[in-house]
Amino acid sequence: MYTGIRAYGGVASVGILACIYFIILFICGNYILLNVFLAIAVDNLADAESLTAIEKEGDGQEGEGDDGEGLKEKDGTEMPGTGDEDAVDDDYHNNTDDAAESEEMEGDTSYQLQDDAYGESKDTEDEDEEEEEDLEFEDDELKPAARPRRLSEAPKKQKPLPKASSFFIFSSTNRFRLFCYKLINHSIFGNVILCCILISSAMLAAEDPLYEKSEKNIILSKFDIFFTTVFTIEICLKMISFGFVLHTGAFCRSAFNLLDLLVVCVSLIAFFFSSGAISVVKILRVLRVLRPLRAINRAKGLKHVVQCVIVAVKTIGNIVLVTCLLQFMFAVIGVQLFKGKMHTCNDPSKLTGAECQGYFIKYKNGDIYRPMWEKRNFTNNDFNFDTVGKAMLTLFAVSTFEGWPQMLYLSIDSHAEEEGPKHNFRPFVAVYYIIYIIIIAFFMVNIFVGFVIVTFQNEGEQEYKNCELDKNQRNCIEFALKAKPVRRYIPKNRLQYKVWWLVTSQPFEYVIFVLILINTITLAMKFHKQPDLYTKALDIMNMIFTAVFALEFVLKLAAFRFKNYFGDAWNVFDFIIVLGSFIDIVYSEVNPSGKNLISINFFRLFRVMRLVKLLSRGEGIRTLLWTFVKSFQALPYVALLIVMLFFIYAVIGMQVFGKIKLDSDTEIHRNNNFQTFPQAVLVLFRSATGKCQIFRATAPLEFKNAIVQKWSFRELQKL
Repeated sequence: MYTGIRAYGGVASVGILACIYFIILFICGNYILLNVFLAIAVDNLADAESLTAIEKEGDGQEGEGDDGEGLKEKDGTEMPGTGDEDAVDDDYHNNTDDAAESEEMEGDTSYQLQDDAYGESKDTEDEDEEEEEDLEFEDDELKPAARPRRLSEAPKKQKPLPKASSFFIFSSTNRFRLFCYKLINHSIFGNVILCCILISSAMLAAEDPLYEKSEKNIILSKFDIFFTTVFTIEICLKMISFGFVLHTGAFCRSAFNLLDLLVVCVSLIAFFFSSGAISVVKILRVLRVLRPLRAINRAKGLKHVVQCVIVAVKTIGNIVLVTCLLQFMFAVIGVQLFKGKMHTCNDPSKLTGAECQGYFIKYKNGDIYRPMWEKRNFTNNDFNFDTVGKAMLTLFAVSTFEGWPQMLYLSIDSHAEEEGPKHNFRPFVAVYYIIYIIIIAFFMVNIFVGFVIVTFQNEGEQEYKNCELDKNQRNCIEFALKAKPVRRYIPKNRLQYKVWWLVTSQPFEYVIFVLILINTITLAMKFHKQPDLYTKALDIMNMIFTAVFALEFVLKLAAFRFKNYFGDAWNVFDFIIVLGSFIDIVYSEVNPSGKNLISINFFRLFRVMRLVKLLSRGEGIRTLLWTFVKSFQALPYVALLIVMLFFIYAVIGMQVFGKIKLDSDTEIHRNNNFQTFPQAVLVLFRSATGKCQIFRATAPLEFKNAIVQKWSFRELQKL
């Protein structure tokens, strides 16, 4: 894009218009077309899932249709015709009717679940489990509500105490076992354990990976012993309460409990080894970063998101398999095309390794008056196709779109094995990269994302599997029940009514809307080294706009009075903008240089904040804003899971790559390393955005000797 701008005279001329071509191309190609393809893929995958469900249902009916009993749909509910199911339905409807009738009663009454609500068939273990699934979103202290609660909104239900003995010692009526059960289910105990998990996780990020025997690490190790002891006691209490593994409901029957047990066992085993040089101990210490995952079992919403992710990963196994096979196929083709052909000599005049010997003259920064001797080096490219493994890594880097044009041009210039490049020697190999990017980066990745979206949608529908209404119908009813009449203030005073009529009229809104747009344009008219007269004109225009918005504030305050005006959040925001604009004008006159404690640019931010006033103008804009805010309400647990993932990987990076020597000639330098937790998070964020150059910088073959002998990366290449 910048080359195109310079080709037509640069930024100061009409060449700046060349950027419009590239911007439109990027928006239409990357945002519109690819997202349209993603939407089509999601729709087709949803249809395919529906057809698969219908086929499975048809096969089930053919296999069990002769008996007329035990027919079940995909969601697990029994088909009509069975007596047990009718009894369950009758009880379900009776409970629903009772809840509806209880809403009409005056006073607060507690809704208690009856033991016979689902019949007397809950004596067996199988029917006990079925009852737990059907009643998962109900509680003994659940009060009547205007709508059935979603599974994610339901209060957490205590896990019942198993009737089997624990460790063949503690019976279900044992006092010590009952005490342990009450203790682990107490809210204070759960909060204390959660605080210990958070504090111990933060301590993992505070460790110094460079100096293991530092005073800070010694203190942290003492705290680590304390927290490990607390977690061990917690595990023992839970095992005594629920048993170990043999019976239903035992401790080890839950995957999240197994994760807790693994983390605690890893910490205990690491204490028995004092030498940090043992590789097994290092691995065990790295596994301690799984400790934050224990918080998943304590947060119900986060646990629900993790369960959806696990189901999605299980479902997309076929997509992952196909993608890996295609990746392997392209890697094999790449090895046949480019193996041993990615070598280059730093002296472009030499093509082979035999010729690339001795020294050559190089001009520093291209200055012919500053010649310097440099040794010739015949090196292989960091990303190459010499083996299938390296080829798959190279193709993965290409699929992230990070530096793939350089790989394309290097492949086009590839000549022969163990020889340097020749310019534009094989241009036809560009087809290899184009086909790979279309199939893998565009097609398979979007299919992968679409499959995850469909899986999450299906998991969301499972919350309503026992209800007669689907998700959209329930949302409509919920919206109708929550709707409230809009209060509209109309003054009785004649003069005040005229002012109220003016500020609530459509022409007044349009005038303010246009003034905000004009003010936005004036804010964009500033440039570097502008004339003083031009600056003074912009300041005068700013004063005019401030006066207009202040007049709007005065008129609305007179129309709505103090209480009604400040009862609206948008009006409060407008008042803050007007007040900040006045402070900006006064402060600019008193202190033009802005060299005091508070910079003048801080108050000038209020000018820019006037753009936010556009959001309160227009029904369509407010609708988009409302949709945006409602979308963010579903993000907290997903964002928490992402933060947890970044935290775990950052701590692992500190333990594994924290001792790599910093070298300005490599990707591991003072601004990009794993020696501290903030730096590690920053490196991971760069990697998440497609910055894949860190891959080769952390390779063990390149830095195996760099840590011990303190050699630089360039010196390693010369060996």
